[in-house]
Amino acid sequence: MQSTVPLTTDLVLIGGGHAHALVLRMWGMRPVPGVRLTLIDPRPVAPYTGMLPGHVAGHYSADEIGIDLVRLARFAGARLILGAATALDPEARIVTVAQAGEGKGDRVVGFDVASLDIGITGDLPGVAGFAEHGIPVKPFVRFAKGWARYLESGQGDVTVIGAGLGGVELALAMKHRLGGVGRVRVIGRSGVTGVGSALADRLRAEMARQGVELVLGQAAEVTANAVVLSDGQRLPSAMTVGAGGATPQDWLAGTGLPLTEGFIDVRDTLQVVGHDHIFAAGDCARLTHAPRPKAGVFAVRAAKPLVQNLRAAVRGQSMTTFRPQRNFLRLVSLGDRRAAAEKWPDLPILPVGAAIWRWKDRIDRRFMQRLTDLPAMATAPLPKDAAKGVSDHIAAPLCAGCGAKVGAGVLSAVLKDMPQVVRDDVLTGPGDDAGVLQIGGTRQVLTTDHLRAFTDDPGLLARIAAQHALGDIRAMGGEAQAALAQIVIPRSAERVQARMMAEIMQAAGDVFAAEGAVILGGHSTMGAEMTIGFSVTGLCPDAPITVAGARAGDVLLMTGRIGTGVLLAGEMQGKARGADIAALWSAMAAGQGAAAGALRKARAMTDITGFGLAGHLMAICRASGIGAEIDASAVPLYDGALVLSQSGVRSTLHEANRADAPLFGVESDRTALLYDPQTAGGLLAALDPSEAKATLAALRDRGVEAAVIGQMTDAPVGITLR
Repeated sequence: MQSTVPLTTDLVLIGGGHAHALVLRMWGMRPVPGVRLTLIDPRPVAPYTGMLPGHVAGHYSADEIGIDLVRLARFAGARLILGAATALDPEARIVTVAQAGEGKGDRVVGFDVASLDIGITGDLPGVAGFAEHGIPVKPFVRFAKGWARYLESGQGDVTVIGAGLGGVELALAMKHRLGGVGRVRVIGRSGVTGVGSALADRLRAEMARQGVELVLGQAAEVTANAVVLSDGQRLPSAMTVGAGGATPQDWLAGTGLPLTEGFIDVRDTLQVVGHDHIFAAGDCARLTHAPRPKAGVFAVRAAKPLVQNLRAAVRGQSMTTFRPQRNFLRLVSLGDRRAAAEKWPDLPILPVGAAIWRWKDRIDRRFMQRLTDLPAMATAPLPKDAAKGVSDHIAAPLCAGCGAKVGAGVLSAVLKDMPQVVRDDVLTGPGDDAGVLQIGGTRQVLTTDHLRAFTDDPGLLARIAAQHALGDIRAMGGEAQAALAQIVIPRSAERVQARMMAEIMQAAGDVFAAEGAVILGGHSTMGAEMTIGFSVTGLCPDAPITVAGARAGDVLLMTGRIGTGVLLAGEMQGKARGADIAALWSAMAAGQGAAAGALRKARAMTDITGFGLAGHLMAICRASGIGAEIDASAVPLYDGALVLSQSGVRSTLHEANRADAPLFGVESDRTALLYDPQTAGGLLAALDPSEAKATLAALRDRGVEAAVIGQMTDAPVGITLR
């Protein structure tokens, strides 16, 4: 997150296709100082299409074929925006991104140089009912969910619309996975197409041998349980897949970029014709100087000249040319662990068999290895003649988010000796989630929070920081009123500053507006790294909920999950799974607004943040003068958190939290997560046992994940593991 060189240029990669994945790797090996690199893609993990049929057949796991864009972005020093590009203005130099999730509007991302590698779709707009009842093979996420549902049901025929190479490969893979249970058919107008005659003959023979039916005809309509051909023939189908060729992304038509049949026209430099600041590669691009069929090999081969020219573009240097080969090798999987090979366009096929499969498998695994086995980057050397103890404190990177907080023990020691001023209109002092002020007949809640950046995406960080700051208001039973922003951005050129600030304020504005709160202003400055925080006021319609009201026998209920600290630390170290990090970002950005209203009857409550679940529960124990008992196995964890904990990953604040709130009982890698600092965490409430069941039901009715994790006891102050 730190930068000693001012950021002057925004380079935006739109789409996480194979070319851009390789660009990220090469950029991480040799970045250009002063460039803010951004990747936009709706997926945290992109499938490697060369291994997709093998995955469908059951030869590869999802992890084996997944290109982890989160890890690649971290390695490249890029921010990752998880959303789908829906528009691009080449003159204004902005791309519009649709973001999933309630309260998230379209996002505008500015660029100086952009590159598109968005692939194609498997949509069949000419087939009635396909959009409602069919599943395109691309995007893969949708197809994978549909295939998983079908495998669970195990009922009915499977129909693939499209008898090109992709459709036939997919059908053979499906048949192998199903064995003799299900019937698989392929619909094509004129048999197997898009390959040489020798390979077409071989594929027809394989389909006949393995029991895949080839139906000559044209699909006219797809219903919930059938495919209707243009001649009226009705074919039963429980799952209908579209693999009918390359369909360009429809939003490209509104960009004003030069298109041929919907594909972007690019020159031999991969620059878009007439737009030297925009590049395109992969299936979405059409090489005007050397037209080629849609094949992954060209995207892979384009990666090196593309990254060279992107570096040249941001430096103002001359370009290199991309000259794709005329012939390329096709290795075609046949469902079982056999494959066929063909040199396109005019050379005969090679022998078919297991040896060709092993050859293909080695090539595919070698490609994936380039994107998964990322080289370790050199760390800055220790300064000469450093003071004693410096090496101990910089041995591990400083965590971000709440993992960067000062420990509770240090804060308590300082606050103990701080001069105290007593005012009748100040109802609470240090130690609770927020201060409560009496203003006439109104109780106002006041808090402040800020986060050290754990992502280079200002919009995402702002959204999470806003939810994090609102947590204290919600924990007190308050309703947000107003906010002031405190923003530190890296040193950068004015246009980059403007883009950062616009993204921050749009994201924060969305969060506070949803709460009915107004952003009054704030303070912004430039510094070594990005930090975003908010001071928030709220109003309490009822008596504030503090940490001091718990009674023995009260049920302990928490919302959300824990594990953000180890996940963010693991992501910094390149050890976390991208899908787990994406799920974490989404949960943190959603916040706990839906939960707060259902917890108004809590006797004591706090939000679970930097001091971990144990530390915040200990705050309730100390303020209430009683003990607590907790069942660690009942505490919900974020996916991937336990695995990282078992591998020894700990947040910077872990040991300080452990010292402040020790647990009585047998500790483990799971209980270690009770000390894990949380960012934008859930709520922890002590409830009258008579209210617990109804409250839990109300939370779940609101779509809030919640669990009973223990109870308060009449034991001395402390926490016992059940």
